[in-house]
Amino acid sequence: MLTAQITGWGKCMPPSVLSNHDLEQLVDTSDEWITTRTGIKERRISHVETSELAAVACHRALAAAGRTPDEVDLLLVATCSGDSVIPSTASVVQKLLGAPNAAAMDLNAACSGFVYGLVVGTNMIRGGTNRVVLVAGAEKLHHLTDFTDRTTCVLFGDGAGAVVLEAGEGTDGVLASDLGMDGSVGHILEVPVDGTQGDRGPIDPSTSGITMEGQEVFRRAVTKMGESAVLALQRAGVSLEEVDLLIPHQANIRIIDATARRLGIDESKVYVNIASYGNTSAATIPVALTEALEEGRIQPGDIVVMTAFGGGLTWGSLVYRWGDRVEPLGVSDVELPPPDRDTMELLKPNFEFFGLPEKLT
Repeated sequence: MLTAQITGWGKCMPPSVLSNHDLEQLVDTSDEWITTRTGIKERRISHVETSELAAVACHRALAAAGRTPDEVDLLLVATCSGDSVIPSTASVVQKLLGAPNAAAMDLNAACSGFVYGLVVGTNMIRGGTNRVVLVAGAEKLHHLTDFTDRTTCVLFGDGAGAVVLEAGEGTDGVLASDLGMDGSVGHILEVPVDGTQGDRGPIDPSTSGITMEGQEVFRRAVTKMGESAVLALQRAGVSLEEVDLLIPHQANIRIIDATARRLGIDESKVYVNIASYGNTSAATIPVALTEALEEGRIQPGDIVVMTAFGGGLTWGSLVYRWGDRVEPLGVSDVELPPPDRDTMELLKPNFEFFGLPEKLT
């Protein structure tokens, strides 16, 4: 049977760090409050565009797979904070990679985007349309973050992760999946004005950042991630006891813990790295997957479940049986250029657009 197998993986996290203590200097919050309620200690702030983060992650994934950019025939970039509408972020990534043989497109399912991308890429390979597919999740969410809003500015960060999918034979790869959407409640997590809706005119900063009804998002995230993961497992014919590792979207430690409890999966089988990066939307799962492999948390034949929930409202889960290889075939020497400003200077455009945080006024 033709399958799609992950043969390469990589991440790109920008070097500039915004810690909880830094946020204490901006808004009325504290490291203790943020840590206990979200599990986040710091997040990264990118000095480059989303496409550049994605391109570096893709280079590293290709090196791990022993592939070159010209061998890629499809590039999928999951993002809700792309460089521009036209050209797509995937178009820019294709150029940066030097991947002339790759069809390329963006995919926006917010935080569920990477899971959606893996399912799409898998099915394109199974259908015989493609042989080597790059799937990236990349975000520059700080661009959309209002640092006068203490309820959301503590949550989000920037970063990218990517995997290479290749056609193969056997039983490894995505065993089953579940994707869903409830557009009737899309307004509870949104960027209200970032498209064609409304009249043209001056941009209103108050409707241009990420807004969220936190309690409703929490409740629905726990419910849908749990239900979706169970449904994917049932379709795969895999029991919860057979799961070796759960990689959930890294939105909030309480959501992660509640989802694991709902599934009855021991915390030792749940991968968590939210403390270091915060919520990087579509990038959280590929970054976590890369780090899990680097740390030896995934072994040949393991059953890995990935599950996510995001704006839209979207959700998605998949059950993946890992193949024989857990070590990269190569390492890329591609790096981001060093930042030319410190973290607070990188945030100045946000302050100028949304207004100064209360402690800076």
